[in-house]
Amino acid sequence: MINDLDGIDWVSLGHAYGPGGEIPGWLRGMADPDPDVRHQSFAGFYSAAHHQGDVYPCTVAALPFLLGLADDPATPDRAAVTALLLSIGREAADRDDDDIRFAPDGTESTAPADAMALLRARADAFVRYAADPEEGVRRAGIEGVGLFTADADRALRILCDRLPAESGTVERLLVIRTVADLALRLGAARPAATAWLDTLAQDTAADPDIRLGALVHRARCAPQDVTADTVPTAIDLLHRLAPAPEESGDQGCDASTGGCACAEADPAPDAEADPAPDAPADPAPDAPDAPDARDPQGTQDAANQSVPPQIAAAFEDLDRHGRVHAPTTGLLEAFHEVLDARVPERTALLTAQLDSPDPATRHDAVAMAKELIGSRRGDHTGLVLLLARCLRPREPYTTAAAAEALRSLGPLAEPAREALAGCVAAHRTTHGPDVWASRRPLLRRAHQEAVMTLARLGDPRALPSLLTGLDGGVDAWRAVQVAGSLGPAAAGELAPRLIRHLGDADLSTQWPGMGAGALLSALAALGDPAAVPAITRAVEEAMGHDQWPTAACALDALASFGTAAASALETVRPLADAEDVDLRLAATGALWALERDPLDTVPRLRGLLDGYRSHQAAAVLATIGPPAAAAVPRLRELLTTGDTWTRVHAATALWDIAGETGTQAVLGALLAAWETNDTTSNRVLACLLRMGPAAAPALPRIEAELAKPHREGFFRSIAADEEVLRLCRTVQERLTAVTEP
Repeated sequence: MINDLDGIDWVSLGHAYGPGGEIPGWLRGMADPDPDVRHQSFAGFYSAAHHQGDVYPCTVAALPFLLGLADDPATPDRAAVTALLLSIGREAADRDDDDIRFAPDGTESTAPADAMALLRARADAFVRYAADPEEGVRRAGIEGVGLFTADADRALRILCDRLPAESGTVERLLVIRTVADLALRLGAARPAATAWLDTLAQDTAADPDIRLGALVHRARCAPQDVTADTVPTAIDLLHRLAPAPEESGDQGCDASTGGCACAEADPAPDAEADPAPDAPADPAPDAPDAPDARDPQGTQDAANQSVPPQIAAAFEDLDRHGRVHAPTTGLLEAFHEVLDARVPERTALLTAQLDSPDPATRHDAVAMAKELIGSRRGDHTGLVLLLARCLRPREPYTTAAAAEALRSLGPLAEPAREALAGCVAAHRTTHGPDVWASRRPLLRRAHQEAVMTLARLGDPRALPSLLTGLDGGVDAWRAVQVAGSLGPAAAGELAPRLIRHLGDADLSTQWPGMGAGALLSALAALGDPAAVPAITRAVEEAMGHDQWPTAACALDALASFGTAAASALETVRPLADAEDVDLRLAATGALWALERDPLDTVPRLRGLLDGYRSHQAAAVLATIGPPAAAAVPRLRELLTTGDTWTRVHAATALWDIAGETGTQAVLGALLAAWETNDTTSNRVLACLLRMGPAAAPALPRIEAELAKPHREGFFRSIAADEEVLRLCRTVQERLTAVTEP
């Protein structure tokens, strides 16, 4: 089949990046005996001909050749080929009639439908793959039977016959899941499929993994049939799957005493092996860390490649994201999707997962707990404490994941404070004060994540390790990220070090190695006026290299010091006339903060109201208050002519400048913006709080927000949502107190 490649005009069949002339080379390369050639060929095909899952005409044209490779026993990576076929089929099946795709030439593409037609015509190939001796080929075949076989009865029969032939948990759960997928895809299969799943779930002689899989996927087929017994039954089966506690040999970290057995539990440095990222089940989730875990300096080698360490770390995070360590993880994720708004049931399930004797189950439950807390409002103290219990000495990999998850919870992580402090202290006691820079990647990451989360809570017990990071230079950028959270009380220790790092930063490039923005933000948060000269020099140096965004960031930092930064006026004032709008706006804001002269500042800001940064100019005018009255006419115009954010900032500025004279217009603009764009809620509510009794008409909207069980807003963090709730309750209490007799 591969010899027929040249009979197709591949150049006319474009892919994501243009003509498809490379396709024949990639297809031939997939059969090459050299593994590097095969890797590059698969990578090239995925990148261009299956870019982000898309299906192009060239993708369809390649299918017969891919099927030929999969059918040939001599093909070196048949599992990779069948996985690619399955991925193309999944993506094509997901395209519905309303999901219009276009070919590279701009015409409407029929490629997804064409791919499905071809794969369904070759469904028998997947029936053969489902019985293949090679595990990877068999997995793709099992799923392909459910996806491509048109005859529901035949597909169900093949899958049901496959279950007793499989001995591995992953394969057995895959068969059960595929039966449910088939039932959801083909209504004709649903009665028989659900009956089969019911029989498996109730068969007390069956293995617990089979019963659990059947129970969950039966619930997927009919969520309305979930009863009060469904989750307790699932938890019981999950317990039966887990090893006995004595088998795991694990001990918890005694947070109350700060005790930790890290010295005995941590592996030797040469035992920290690289993971198999795509392995479906890793019995020891603390074994993997990151692809370059063998490098004792961690992300510092990125600096040698001129890659900012933050970027290198982000790629490491992407590599960790989505790893699966327990064979039941996908099943339990599906169960949480089915349970959806049943928060008590999901909490009970997560409690069993996070408290499991199985380290892999515990590790994978961390992300699920984070997702639940991040999507549903309510009291999650129990889950937070369970995440804190995952800070275990024998599992630095899971400790890092748990600490990172806790940090994402913002103020909701408060119940974990003592566990975090105990973990940090135990690391330092057992491994020495330089554990922040440990040459053991797993330990280093676990300690750093715990320290950073503790710092985000404003806890001074994080300070010694942050100082180690800033003084030694190993992953100092991580310490900078959270240094400002410790506030003015820690400024005496932190500010001189941050000033030194700012002085060492190369501000001639867009990506200073340390991250100038993070340094400037940290210094602003600490509020030590001793930083003003260094920040002023940063403005001057950035301007000298035409790095205006960095200069604007430094100007914002100067503004945070108010009149205490007046010594910088000579540097700031000329920039208020800069040609670049962002730089001019930042300088004008700093000019007001440093000098407090409305006669100079207000006309400048009034002019900026006519540009694309009008919302930021309005925000500065709001801080000026009544002396900015000259801007009121233009602000009133922006209530109806600007975009959503501009209207919000204009409304808040009008209130802060003109007070109750424009109450009705201000309130109307705020509530309309809140309804249109939920991400404006924090700023809207802050203004409503300042409005006092005049905000009474907003009470129904506030009560409606408090009644929502879920968090909203694509860009809203948990901390931001908790702030919304706090503001709502505060405004509600004040308005209710005013209206009560």
